[in-house]
Amino acid sequence: MTQTNYTEGKMRIDKASVNIWNLKDFLDRKVDEYNQPSFILNDPVSIPHQFSKLQDIEISAFFAALFAWGNRVTIIQKAKELMQLMDNSPYEFCLNHNPRDLKRMMSFKHRTFNTTDLLYFIQFLQYHYRNHQSLESAFLGGDKEPDQILPSYSCIENALNYFHHYFFSLEDAPARTQKHIASPQKKSTCKRLNMFLRWMVRRDKAGVDFGIWTRIRPSQLICPIDVHVARVAKKFELINRDQIDWLAALELTSHLRLMDGDDPVKYDFALFGLGVIEHF
Repeated sequence: MTQTNYTEGKMRIDKASVNIWNLKDFLDRKVDEYNQPSFILNDPVSIPHQFSKLQDIEISAFFAALFAWGNRVTIIQKAKELMQLMDNSPYEFCLNHNPRDLKRMMSFKHRTFNTTDLLYFIQFLQYHYRNHQSLESAFLGGDKEPDQILPSYSCIENALNYFHHYFFSLEDAPARTQKHIASPQKKSTCKRLNMFLRWMVRRDKAGVDFGIWTRIRPSQLICPIDVHVARVAKKFELINRDQIDWLAALELTSHLRLMDGDDPVKYDFALFGLGVIEHF
């Protein structure tokens, strides 16, 4: 490399570093603004915050996250409706329901999520919780050693693919229901599952996220990405990829790790707030 090319290359690297650190300062302030207890009320994360038992938190969060497309008011209403149909005891309901209890579910629908989907979800959750204490093991291939954790952030991809395979491993799993559980294998951003993992894994003093799972580290999480987050991320050049897919989620997260390697997904608060609330 000539001296001129070396100097130009170094200048580009230095400029990129300056831009990242300036952006980090701005996004850190936005994280502080939105990662607050007041954020909970109008967000689907409010649903699991109604519960204290680990399994109730997991199940209610799982449904709230899977319903999270479209209007947030509707998402919260439908998640509350489902919890009420489960007598506000989702773990007890999934584990010990009887055929008469399931009849209550026959009228439930949220967008393309219908009774067929719901009944299979309940069937899977009953199967899983009869064999495991936590839904965390559904992403990690069983309970094994209690202190076993994912070895690297790249394994989140394997965890999500494993969960999809495991979720639909029961006999007569409906083909139509597969569209509700995304996987990197299908090139999806897995926005809703990544949001669910954020809720379960992240923990800080703000108390929005629960941090009740310990075998996945916050540093390993992948940032949830939808059209709003993608729009803001592209404006900040955190995403250069045209297609919003799993690779775009990885690209975004890799840039966020430059700002905070231990907790990159905290910036979801900033990007979401800018995109949805501030219409940035």
